[in-house]
Amino acid sequence: MLPYLLVLRPHQWLKNLMLFFPPFLGGVLFTPGFFQKGLLPFAVFCIASSATYIFNDIRDQEQDRVHPKKQHRPIASGAVAVSHAAVFGIVLFVASILLSLKLPMAFLAWLMAYLGLSFAYSSVLKDQPIFDIFCVASGFVFRLFAGGAAFDVKVSDWLFLSVLLLALFLSAGKRLGEKKMLGDSSGQHRKSLDAYPDGTLDGFMYMSGAAVLVTYTMYVITMHKLVFTVPLCCFGLFRYMMIVKRGGSGDPTDSLLKDPVLFMVGVLWVVMVGFATYFKV
Repeated sequence: MLPYLLVLRPHQWLKNLMLFFPPFLGGVLFTPGFFQKGLLPFAVFCIASSATYIFNDIRDQEQDRVHPKKQHRPIASGAVAVSHAAVFGIVLFVASILLSLKLPMAFLAWLMAYLGLSFAYSSVLKDQPIFDIFCVASGFVFRLFAGGAAFDVKVSDWLFLSVLLLALFLSAGKRLGEKKMLGDSSGQHRKSLDAYPDGTLDGFMYMSGAAVLVTYTMYVITMHKLVFTVPLCCFGLFRYMMIVKRGGSGDPTDSLLKDPVLFMVGVLWVVMVGFATYFKV
């Protein structure tokens, strides 16, 4: 039973909290019925994202078997049969679509965009340099807009750019972490890594990191108390870069959950933004 749970990658469901960013930042988090309203969209994206992870693991099973970390994944290790995983993934895919029919049509559109891009990424685009980074980053953006649609909250242009650039920063860091960890064999595990010349991913990360600080500052500049979160965000970006350059995996979820300092930065950001947004003093 445990391998079938692990194949869902439940720790990656943390990414789906992006759905709650629009209502959280919009100041409507504590309106009556909010959490009941938010449960279904969150569950739908958890189910849908797990379906894409299963498809991706089936496609990459041969490479994963010789990967130092991914070889322990249920499909690569043989703990879950490919045929069983395929049926499981299809059931999850269909379930996510059927459940989303109870939500606004705009949410369904963003969900379909997410699923379409995820399957295109797993099939072809993950092997194409730059495309792979933008595909991963787009997943966060689609979640953001899906959350706006689910809760009927408009996503501002500055918030969209901030999330996109932050996601690009994290995606570049993840690729750089993979390239450093795998060394000369990186191209055998992920073809796109061979196409990035030395220093390219570093440059992508530095450029997008600087850009996200600008866009985030522009986003919060009119929310006077939120301006004080900019130094905290800068600290978080620096911390993540240090983790990657030290040889960490660069996976955003792993970095957040396994690095106490980065985790506390995230918690403190939520507390500061929440206080400034919901306690007008």
